[in-house]
Formats: sequence, C-alpha cells, structure tokens
Amino acid sequence: MKAPVDAQLKLLDLQATDTAIAQVQHRRKSLPEHAALAEAQQRRGRLTEQITAIGTQVSDLELDQAKAEADLVPVRQRLVRNETRRDDGSVTDPKQLQSMIEEIGHLKKRISDLEDAELEVMGAAETAQAQHTELVAGRTAVENEMRALLATRDAATKLLDAELAGLETTRTRLAGILPRDLVDLYDRLRGRLGTGAAALRARRCGGCQIEADTAALMAYAAAAPDDVLRCEECDRILVRTLESGI
Repeated sequence: MKAPVDAQLKLLDLQATDTAIAQVQHRRKSLPEHAALAEAQQRRGRLTEQITAIGTQVSDLELDQAKAEADLVPVRQRLVRNETRRDDGSVTDPKQLQSMIEEIGHLKKRISDLEDAELEVMGAAETAQAQHTELVAGRTAVENEMRALLATRDAATKLLDAELAGLETTRTRLAGILPRDLVDLYDRLRGRLGTGAAALRARRCGGCQIEADTAALMAYAAAAPDDVLRCEECDRILVRTLESGI
C-alpha cells in the first residue's frame, strides 16, 4: 500500500487522538464514584433487610403487648367484682367468704405476673423500636451519601463527555482528510492490536517497543517514501519520522 508522506504522519495524529479517546473512556468508566456508589448500594441493601426484620419484630411485640393487655382485662374485672362483694357484705357464708378472699389473693398474683410479662414485652418493643429508628436513620444517611456521590459522578461525567466529544470531532476531521484505504487498514489493525499505527523512532517501533534488527532496518530504509510500512514484529503501520534512525 502507498500513501503520501504527510498522510502517514497525520496517521500518527489520528492514533494519538484514538489513544486519548480510549484514555478518557477509561477514566469515565473508572471514576471512583462508581465503586463508592456500588458499595453504598450494598450497605443500603443490608440496612433495608435489617429494617424489614426489625420492623417485623416490632409488629410482633406490639401484638404481644396488646394480647398481654387483653389478658389483664378480665382478671382485673373479676378482682374488682370480688373485692366489691367482699366489702359490701353481700357474702355472708364464712366458707364462701374465705374462698373469695383466697381467690382475690390469687387474682392479685395473676395480675402481678401478667403486668410483669407486659412490662417485659413493652421493654422489648421499645428496644426494637429504637433499633428500627436507628437503622432508618442509618439508611437515610447512606441515601444522602449516595445522592452526593451521584452529583459528583454526574459532574465529572459531564466534563469527560465534553472532552470526549471534542476528541471525537477531531478524530472525524482527521479520518476525513486521510486516504480511505489507509484509514480502513489502520482501523482493522487497531481493532486487533489496540493501536493501529506507531512511529519508528531510534530504530524502535513505538507500538511493540522492539528495536528493529538490521535486515528490517535495511528494508525500511530501502522503501519508497510513500510506501506504507508494517512493523516486522507487531504488524502495526510503521510511520517513519526524522527520528527514525535510518
């Protein structure tokens, strides 16, 4: 393949532009906010699971507390009735009165036990509710952190996108003024090797960084100026410069 010398030199500009585009794309993909957001998302997920679990526990304890209070109601009512009958003199039979007095004692003990159980459930419910509140606050803090990270990421992405757009415009302009067959070959090599063209400087290929042997240097030196050279080692387009050393 042949191409004018100035076109081959501009191919290095195209390669430099493509390298810059790849670097910006990598920076965009590797923004630290991406990893920070992923980690924060995981923390938020774990907190949500804990909130759901503790919320279920709170609901169960509230049901237990309601049941404990409901259990107390008939016992307290019976105690009031017995104490009223004991005190108003309506029970005159000594044995019946003694039995009632004993039942009153049992009822008071039952009420005390039920109240202790209710207090224990209330304490557990308060603890669970406090944990729930703390977890919700923790999740809110993580969500605020995520919003800040999103704002920072979006601002950085906007700048990189603007830089990328400028480079893409430059690439389109350069590719448009170069011979089509030269650009097609370059693009094929770039797709296969990562870079499609490199400068020959100090007898070394700028792509594979391997110094050309004597036979290759002689072939490069003997080639016509408009011959499109290929590196003997990596197969990239090899562009001769004033610093080639041949």
